[in-house]
Amino acid sequence: MQTKCKPVGPINLFAHFIGPNPPTTFNPVSSYPCIDPTAFVGPFSSVIGDVTIGANVFIAANATIRADEGTPFFIGPNSNIQDGVILHGLHEGRVVVHGKRFSIYIGKEVTCAHGCIIHGPCKLGDRVFVGFNATILNAVIGEGSFVSTGAVVTDGVRIARNRFVPLGALIDTQQKADALGPVPPDREEFAREVQHINAEFPAAYAVTFGTTRCSCGIACDNVSPELEECEESNHAKDIEAE
Repeated sequence: MQTKCKPVGPINLFAHFIGPNPPTTFNPVSSYPCIDPTAFVGPFSSVIGDVTIGANVFIAANATIRADEGTPFFIGPNSNIQDGVILHGLHEGRVVVHGKRFSIYIGKEVTCAHGCIIHGPCKLGDRVFVGFNATILNAVIGEGSFVSTGAVVTDGVRIARNRFVPLGALIDTQQKADALGPVPPDREEFAREVQHINAEFPAAYAVTFGTTRCSCGIACDNVSPELEECEESNHAKDIEAE
């Protein structure tokens, strides 16, 4: 069976695939993504299954967001999922956020930098920074924490808020997670700057890649009844996840 929500939002001709997950024995319900109209999904990216993408989220080129095994996914407002990032989840295991179960939950103003892997079950709190080629699997990363390039956080660990995971570190026990120090001021400033820059991209790219183009060359998207229905659904999910 399929949910009522149809694929909506900033779908452009360059996106590789935005659509429902295939029904399987372990996930028999086929669900469409719900994408806020102010978000942007970049060229050759895939968004599959029960994925909620919030306001002003930037999905860069060649990202894969695949909720066909572990599900659902939530990506909060003003977050950015950069080039080559992979989001996928195991069939077993969920994180609970305000009473709701998610395979992957990404808060607001989160940066997932180029090439990193976010694999559920996991939660990234608000303003988390995940560096290039880092891997998060079966972990909870507290608000404002910084995971450096090439680091791995796994095996059910929970990292407290505002903690710093060094370059290439393996955090696979709670003892290691508890020993992490605070985010250095320069890394905190770097994360803020990256997030600030990426927050401008959805509107800027929409001018280039919108589905409807007027005679002046500026692109825009029409609002359909299906989009309004999905916006209402997204709003309800945002309220529950806050």
